[in-house]
Amino acid sequence: MAEHRFENLDVDDALRIIIEGTAAAIGKPFYSALVENLAKTLNTNGAWVTEYLEDAQRLRALAFWFKGEWVNDYEYDIPGTPCELVVNSARMVHIKENVSTLFPKDPDLCAYSAVSYLGVPLLDSTGMVLGHLAVLDSQPLPLEPRLQKLFQVFANRATAEHQRLRAEAATREREQKLSRLIGSTMDAIVELDESLRVTLLNAAAERMFNCSQTDAVGCHFIRFLSAAAADKLITIVQELSQRSDGQQSLWIPGGLKAISGEGGEFPAEATLSAFDLQRRRFYTLILRNVNERLFAERRISELTEEAQYLKDEIKQSHNCDQIIGQSQSMIAVMQDAEKVAKSEATVLILGETGTGKELLARTIHDASPRRDKPLIKVNCAALPSGLIESELFGHERGAFTGATNKRKGRFHMADGGTILLDEIGELPLDLQAKLLRVLQEGEFEPLGSSQTIKVDARVIAATNRPLREAVKKGMFREDLFYRLSVFPITIPPLRERGDDICLLADVFIKRFAQKLGRTFEPLADDCVRRLKAYDWPGNVRELENLIERAVIISDMGELDLIRALPETERPNAPERVIEAATARVLTAKDLEEFERKNLIAALNSCAWRVAGENGAAQALGLKPSTLNSRMKALGIKRPT
Repeated sequence: MAEHRFENLDVDDALRIIIEGTAAAIGKPFYSALVENLAKTLNTNGAWVTEYLEDAQRLRALAFWFKGEWVNDYEYDIPGTPCELVVNSARMVHIKENVSTLFPKDPDLCAYSAVSYLGVPLLDSTGMVLGHLAVLDSQPLPLEPRLQKLFQVFANRATAEHQRLRAEAATREREQKLSRLIGSTMDAIVELDESLRVTLLNAAAERMFNCSQTDAVGCHFIRFLSAAAADKLITIVQELSQRSDGQQSLWIPGGLKAISGEGGEFPAEATLSAFDLQRRRFYTLILRNVNERLFAERRISELTEEAQYLKDEIKQSHNCDQIIGQSQSMIAVMQDAEKVAKSEATVLILGETGTGKELLARTIHDASPRRDKPLIKVNCAALPSGLIESELFGHERGAFTGATNKRKGRFHMADGGTILLDEIGELPLDLQAKLLRVLQEGEFEPLGSSQTIKVDARVIAATNRPLREAVKKGMFREDLFYRLSVFPITIPPLRERGDDICLLADVFIKRFAQKLGRTFEPLADDCVRRLKAYDWPGNVRELENLIERAVIISDMGELDLIRALPETERPNAPERVIEAATARVLTAKDLEEFERKNLIAALNSCAWRVAGENGAAQALGLKPSTLNSRMKALGIKRPT
């Protein structure tokens, strides 16, 4: 029996077919285009892509192309099939011939006259099987390198679509929950656009105005207010637009006179808040009929604030990454995080800027019994000193100039959950005592209030400052330091994490390349050397930004780090040179002479070859142009 030959398989042309055939499609059309192009490119009888139903041990075909026709509603149990090997081993399975004989319990193989089979699992970033991609044919199918590479590209495209659809479903579920949350409140909630036209009504608002959302959307909200109330609302909107970002909500003094669906007026307490979405301004107006006041006033306020926080969390959830690292230092960090997550102990996360302190805090929270409650984040360095107390503990109406409404603090919002105090070293001394009381007794008073509020919030603090030194200098309370550092965790800087640098770089390359529709070969030895030689003062955050820049400026195939990576690299000089340079304080002239001798030593070792392989520039980690410039400046000339 003749077998497939792939000497004339043009991988680049096949890749072009994939991109052109699937670029404009998502969901089912994407899968259909993918398998049809796969079968035609490899000239096989059939190709299909599936999703894995783990609990049922079944595979459901998202698209199945066989001999020029679509096989609809194809779903089957995997035991006794070659697909079982793909799913259970989580690796590519290739059966060149006699597949029907090897798997006699699979009736479909005989029905399709199958001789050969090739399947590959679709794996997410954690290694979980999402489904698989497979082809079968009535001829023997050899596994050549070009075929394997091309097949893997098809699989990667299918995996990306699987993950996109799952993320989309998760977002849709959160939006549905948020919609139910708003819809179940007892106060009327009206969303308005920048022209004060209605964009959304909850069920309570429909009852209040006796108007369905379908009829109300697009109408100017002024029609639901008295003339005086309409002028008042316009004035309030103008006042709100002049406020800073942290003050985009207010209580409308005296409320509004609203008009019911029957035409009668009624007094309504009202609050107005503003938010921006996709470069557009929207307003949330919350109304409560004073004649029908219910005891749920405080509850609805809490739900509104939590709903806004949920919106922020939904936006941020797509950018959350997992902590990546296989170095011993990072393994120790993750082990410590796993242990402390199950307790209620206060955690102090230490580390340089960009090492991932906030990500570690979220990891601890997600692994704790409080995972179903919010993680509230406060950056103590980003807030003006005059607003930190209000932000942390809330304030009463009239507590200070501009406090026109009562506001809950972050500790109140974190009740039952976790609060992350980032850059804790920047907290003013006068607030450190109040924070210490919250940690010790779980209570505080909002600004301008004498009422004590009890909260149950776990505290995780983070800083890149040496707090012990701050304690010695009197800039940080010693008792607060010991109360925060019940369980300290120090995240090592990236330069001390060895091969983690390249591991993270690979992840970032795949992420940004996928966004741009590009593919890159594994990191070359020169790129690895450059990455490991650099000092990474900005740590993981700097690495991520650098890789994104490199992916943008590089051509398809090989990553170019020469333009993206800063010139200054970590010196690899022997310890004796470091000791000689640091044995005493060197003058500028000493430093110049030291550099001159070092360059001459490098040039001598390379037979005065400046550029190219084994040249002095490569040994010094410099560009040839930079080395030539320094030689000229220092008067170094090649000996005759």
